[in-house]
Amino acid sequence: MSYFNKPLSNRVVSVGGFSLLFAYVLAFLFEGRVLYSVLEYHGVSDNNMILAGIIAHFVGLFTCGFFVRTLAAAKRTVLAGMAVSFLCAIPFFFNPTVLWLPLLFIASYSAALAVASWGYFLKVFTPKNQRIKTCADVLIYSNVLMILVNMSAVHISHTAGLAFSLLCIVVGAYFILRLPDEVQEKKCCAEGGTKKPMLILFLFVFIITINSGLMYEVMNPAFEHLTTLTTWYWAVPYIAALIIMRNLPGRISRYAILYFGMATIIASFICFMLLGRGAVDYLIVNTLMLGACGIFDLFWWSIIGEMLDYTDNPVRMFGMSLSANVLGVLCGGAIGMFITSASLADSEVAVIALTVVCITLAMLPLLNRMLVVKLKSHAYLMDEEFFVPQESFRIAAVETFEPLTAREQEVLQLILAGKSNKAVADTLNISESTVKTHARNIFSKYNVSSRAELISHLLQNR
Repeated sequence: MSYFNKPLSNRVVSVGGFSLLFAYVLAFLFEGRVLYSVLEYHGVSDNNMILAGIIAHFVGLFTCGFFVRTLAAAKRTVLAGMAVSFLCAIPFFFNPTVLWLPLLFIASYSAALAVASWGYFLKVFTPKNQRIKTCADVLIYSNVLMILVNMSAVHISHTAGLAFSLLCIVVGAYFILRLPDEVQEKKCCAEGGTKKPMLILFLFVFIITINSGLMYEVMNPAFEHLTTLTTWYWAVPYIAALIIMRNLPGRISRYAILYFGMATIIASFICFMLLGRGAVDYLIVNTLMLGACGIFDLFWWSIIGEMLDYTDNPVRMFGMSLSANVLGVLCGGAIGMFITSASLADSEVAVIALTVVCITLAMLPLLNRMLVVKLKSHAYLMDEEFFVPQESFRIAAVETFEPLTAREQEVLQLILAGKSNKAVADTLNISESTVKTHARNIFSKYNVSSRAELISHLLQNR
């Protein structure tokens, strides 16, 4: 068996290929700094171009799953989408023509098909217990690459930025070519079982990313005079938040971190309202806002990764979920443009934007609780005291590496009843450290690393 046919290697290659593709999308097609640089150099109005790119991206993400249903089709679609995007971008090296607008639309639509199709790769090439890390990895690597591409566009030339972004496409295609066309897959439950969670997740992502659209139209223009700083620092807090979230120990409640992100977004708009427009002010506002965006993005990306096990059409689920992000950015941008066009003072604009943010965030707890109910086993939604009925599990039917001892079986039953380590210790009249030791042994025997993974594993084998 060759190196690239090993499961772990396929995951790494898949992450590399998608990171390069996504860097191209972020830097050029989707309101990217490279596209802005090209249009600015040639004196072309950017409103229609940007809007066309966003709409095309939404349509591609939303529709891809209707005709891409196998791994082989997904691989062909990714490669074809990358090739078409590459060819459509070449005319942007030259003087503007009437073809620029339709070419940008085609490139954005094709790239969106490639992005949505990667959902199949995420399902089959990444083990379930590594999907959160895979989602974090692709977001981190693609944004690091985006920063490098943006810096080349701003500090060298728009041509250099465009060439760098196209190089990402070429190298990314090489990675994708190395992936296999077929793998053994487990058949999943009926698609109908995921429709309601998908709808809730779509609304959740849409509402969260309205705030991102507002940021583009309200915050970013206020600091556009800090070109050098904004070019490289813009995504740094986002990347830092992803790295922290990726490496959080299992005992940290992801459930609480969601609300920390909500508070951070509100704080960013309050700081924007109270502070000036200097470099230090930008560092504070951007750190708060983009840090929160990193928390939210990994939150819903990882939920998508969890849901892929419950569908035989991962492209459709992945694409539609990401299309909610695009729609949220589009709607948030429209709201931001409406607010800023009213010729109000910066403080008044900030107050109105903050009001919109608070309204959207007020909806999240309800949607989050609905997701908790629908996806009880997800690591980012597990509440330590959330009750999971013991009759939901058939423990004896789930194989372990070693048999559980009688005491471990007692501890396991209490864990599944939703009891904390302290409550388990009180019930069994043992120390809390002993409970933790039994819990570690149970995790090891089931080959999991946390309560959330244990419950997920047992639910999968009901």
